[in-house]
Amino acid sequence: MTMNRIAGAGWILVGIFCGTGASAVDQWPQFRGPNASGVAAGAHPPLNLSPGNWVAWQVAVPWSPSSPVVWGDRLYLTTYTEHQLETRCLDRRDGKTLWTGLVPVDQLEVFHNTDGSPAASTPATDGKHIVSYFGSFGLVCHDPQGRELWRHPLPLAISGGSYGSGTSPVIHEGLVLLNRDQDQNSSLLAVDVKTGKTAWETSRPDASGSFGTPIVWPRGKGWEVVMPGSVRLKGYDLKTGRENWLFDGVTGFSCTTPVVGDGLLFFAGWSPGKADSPWPAWEIFLGRYDKNHDGEITMDEFSPAERDYVRGLDVNHDGKITKSDYEQVQARAVQSANLMVAVRPDGVGDITATHLAWKFEKGLPYVPSPLFYDGVVYLIRDGGMMSAFEAKTGRPLYSQERLEAQGSYYASPVAADGRIYVASLAGKLTVVKAGGTKPETLHQADFGERILATPAIVGNWLYLRTQTKLYAFGAGSAGR
Repeated sequence: MTMNRIAGAGWILVGIFCGTGASAVDQWPQFRGPNASGVAAGAHPPLNLSPGNWVAWQVAVPWSPSSPVVWGDRLYLTTYTEHQLETRCLDRRDGKTLWTGLVPVDQLEVFHNTDGSPAASTPATDGKHIVSYFGSFGLVCHDPQGRELWRHPLPLAISGGSYGSGTSPVIHEGLVLLNRDQDQNSSLLAVDVKTGKTAWETSRPDASGSFGTPIVWPRGKGWEVVMPGSVRLKGYDLKTGRENWLFDGVTGFSCTTPVVGDGLLFFAGWSPGKADSPWPAWEIFLGRYDKNHDGEITMDEFSPAERDYVRGLDVNHDGKITKSDYEQVQARAVQSANLMVAVRPDGVGDITATHLAWKFEKGLPYVPSPLFYDGVVYLIRDGGMMSAFEAKTGRPLYSQERLEAQGSYYASPVAADGRIYVASLAGKLTVVKAGGTKPETLHQADFGERILATPAIVGNWLYLRTQTKLYAFGAGSAGR
């Protein structure tokens, strides 16, 4: 996880699924669907779906925050169970497991224990190849029958803040694109989808806090890859990996993925450390946690629940947080800005001052990516606060209107048939009517357990992964 009304052949993958054609309406090929847009053009999923309504099938799946992808009659997802990393293929008509591809690992990456997983990345498919990424291993590719085609091992990922990998692979014009932003040696990697061999790799020395997924954006007669990063957005030539442009001064710790529409690129992000969530002074932080009063804070001085959130402050990974660590994190926050930007295309070099179409600084999402749908850009932020903007001008249609489902949001919004589907971390799915001057709730359902994965919409179906289950809602069910 773009443009809602796309008919160009470059955007519509028309690969073969098991010897039969898979039309665009039968595809949700990567994180957030086509080009990470979150939009299922021509789809008509159920409205009043819930654990007891419109359920065609449901199956138990091991916990991981990765999302399902679909091509033709097959659904793919990644899982982590009993210290095993897996790619699973299900028959999307009945939920039966068709095959499981195990991925051997010598050491698991460090990950957030409650909100993360070593199987956090959503797979990608072009109908012939199913590519999964695991930060503990690298890339692995299967065919639709489950035969392993190739492996591309990578060094163990040490993600920004040691939260674990969050990005997902993308397949475009024969290349697998992967965000490898880490604490050190960050890069954008392109691999040949047929062979698994490196096509190119571009170093990103100023990127260390990015969890977003790459997207592609038309440029002249070709394409460029757009990647968020620490403080900067960047665009790269798809064929060579050459950096085309940078846009400076965005969020310092990026969890979101950009989207495109109406000829513009939209990025929105928020991270702690700015005016709306400032870091406390070092003396205050030290006084709160330095239990042995030695002037530094070791990990055992935090509660188990706190350690997952603060270990990113240990910049040099020596097991303790010092004043130097803390000041480095604060310095990066000073360079960044929490905002939403609309960027014009075809820039070269530093385009910060020349290609900004508009910006907005309120109602920003931490984890959910923005949604462009029918000329409007939508945001959902923690607290259940929803905003909408006219895409071409940035004119707010509404700002920070509260939904009934409050709390945190990790899943990104998706859209089809004039509706927007948003899922809260606490497990409430809200269906909002697209457009208007305020969010009109059409339906809400409580699934009774956490939802971190973004729903997938294919034809008349919607697939939703919760903490312990994978649901299929749609045609052939007993819904009404």
